[in-house]
Amino acid sequence: MARAIRVLLIAEAANPEWVSVPLVGWSLATALTKVVNAHIVTQIRNRDAFVRAGLVEGEDFTAIDSEAIDALAWRAASVLRMGEGKGWTTMTAVNALTYPYFERLVWNRFGEDIRNGRFDLVHRITPLSPTINSPIARKCKKAGIPFVMGPLNGGLPWPHGFDSERRREREWLSYVRRAYKLLPWRHSTLSSADAIIVGSRYTESEIPDRHRDKCIYIPENAIDTARFSQPVKENASTPLRACFIGRLVPYKGPDMLITAAAPLLRERRLQLDMIGDGPMMGELRQLAEQEGVTEAVNFHGWVPHENVQTIASQSDLFTFPSVREFGGGVVLEAMALGLVSIIVDYGGPGEHIIEGTGFKLPLVRRDQIIADLRKILTEIVDAPEQLPEIGRRARQRIDDKYTWERKAEQIREVYAWVLKDRSEKPAPFASP
Repeated sequence: MARAIRVLLIAEAANPEWVSVPLVGWSLATALTKVVNAHIVTQIRNRDAFVRAGLVEGEDFTAIDSEAIDALAWRAASVLRMGEGKGWTTMTAVNALTYPYFERLVWNRFGEDIRNGRFDLVHRITPLSPTINSPIARKCKKAGIPFVMGPLNGGLPWPHGFDSERRREREWLSYVRRAYKLLPWRHSTLSSADAIIVGSRYTESEIPDRHRDKCIYIPENAIDTARFSQPVKENASTPLRACFIGRLVPYKGPDMLITAAAPLLRERRLQLDMIGDGPMMGELRQLAEQEGVTEAVNFHGWVPHENVQTIASQSDLFTFPSVREFGGGVVLEAMALGLVSIIVDYGGPGEHIIEGTGFKLPLVRRDQIIADLRKILTEIVDAPEQLPEIGRRARQRIDDKYTWERKAEQIREVYAWVLKDRSEKPAPFASP
């Protein structure tokens, strides 16, 4: 029987009641507690949610109070980002400068335990950004305790031809993002890490060659099957229904979707559910009116995450022409419901969808994406009988590779490798 590995899991962002990175941090950390003997360290803002989820403070987790710095940093970043939900590169840059304070407090609390061998290894799950370094990595190396980090993901370049979208997102710092490689602790973090879990192929390419042998590719996102338990109906609807899920912002392409689908919407051969809210809501409503499709497009606005599947499961298609997605977790959620996805082949979505589980559009100029999307939508509406089988294959891919339970098993193999319980490096996540 495999030994019980004792792990200190650092998940500064981890919260079951939020979405995006905090939900990834929570889901992966708690999944790992099922396969190893783990203690989670998180930021104090997550404490109440941990307790509501049934975890016991001091036994299952420790909450670190770094608000003396974090609260000030959050207020500063909120001003610098110039708009709610914008300037994510600015937020990450501020976090890169302040996060070491959190790790200093973690070391103050657990440094002696680490040096005394209470833990077999330390694994930093979040932050996910590869731009945020870890001072603890060097201290663990000095103490003789293996250090694992990841899944790291982020920094996907803005595609050519979408500078207007970049400016509307207030992504000014993205033009000089590569300067993060000059930040303190980057070299010592990478040198001291025993394994670097990379959540995307792009992030892997950003790791210097001399550290590439430590990298194991395991996608960032996975699925909680309890949250996505309402599969779509077996037979395609008439007319077909498509949905979009996400923030209504330029780079996610909701306007491209409405424009591409307009002829089918006018003919009542397609219905469209727009699930989400954002600064483009007014603009999109006006676009729908101009295209004469207001009765065929339902703008749901913001929907609680736990209720999204209720609306989405009434659809046949997940239409998501985003041109810059890191993890692409929403694509996995759609696949888990059995929706047939149409995505742009760039970043996370392009790595999740393989032949027979959905449709990928090439990343080209904006007008060509609209034309390609209109073409594939028309072909699908003309031959909807293909959808149920594609949806079944998408669900099976999730069951085989993308549950949090499966993700925890993959990472436990990484632990066994760094602890020399297995001689062979774990194989990277296989797409087929």
